[in-house]
Amino acid sequence: MPLGVAELLELTCELCRSERAPQLVRQSNPELYQLVCPLSGRRRAERAHARAGAGEPREMVLFDSSLPPPAVPGALVLRFPKQSLRLAPQRVTQLLAVPFPAWTGCGRLLSQLLTGIADEYAHCSPPELIQLGQTALDLTTVILGRHAYQDPELPSESRRRILYLRIATFVDRYLGDPALSPAAIAAAHGISLRYVQRIFQEHSTTAAAFIREQRLARCRRDFADPALRDVPVHAIGARWGFPRASDFNRAFKTTVGMSPGRYRESAGR
Repeated sequence: MPLGVAELLELTCELCRSERAPQLVRQSNPELYQLVCPLSGRRRAERAHARAGAGEPREMVLFDSSLPPPAVPGALVLRFPKQSLRLAPQRVTQLLAVPFPAWTGCGRLLSQLLTGIADEYAHCSPPELIQLGQTALDLTTVILGRHAYQDPELPSESRRRILYLRIATFVDRYLGDPALSPAAIAAAHGISLRYVQRIFQEHSTTAAAFIREQRLARCRRDFADPALRDVPVHAIGARWGFPRASDFNRAFKTTVGMSPGRYRESAGR
């Protein structure tokens, strides 16, 4: 899956063994890094004078194209030119075959981003895919830069893309809290309210509209769930941050074009 200068590969197999002889490396070495994010199972990887033991499925590992590639039963692999990584090569060499957590912080953001790209690749335009690829490289730089004990020198545009992903994850986590607001986002991330608005303006929306859209999307999903048919409409609204039924009804009808009750009836047909 091409992503501009980078590309994403999805690998699946029941059992595999990976080898690459030194003469093959000399014949063809594209000078690439490969960030491997296992999807399932366990993996064992080796490189020159270093060894990564059996890792958890939620760990990612960086490999060099001049070394034997990893053998994994299922993984997403972000492959990109070495020169596209804004880190000193000697620092990166120290991080090869070292497991990085993919369940927290930027590791989690990158793992979610790669999974989302793989799932929605066919529905994205070429310019969107290039931007997604750059965002993946920005997150990779942040993750490796932290473990290399240096601050990656990212341009302001890259930092804003990463901040947007962090904010989106924060919003997703606290959607059910009525106190979630643009001001709460600013306070949680140590930035000004004005900067929060600037971040969302670059995505053609506002912070308040983004929160509302995400909440209403969750409500629509619940209304279409047969297991929740007996849950009152207002209770579903309260579950996703609308404590007042009147506010929920008004917001839902304005956005969707019909009342919550009518939408539930049409979704259940």
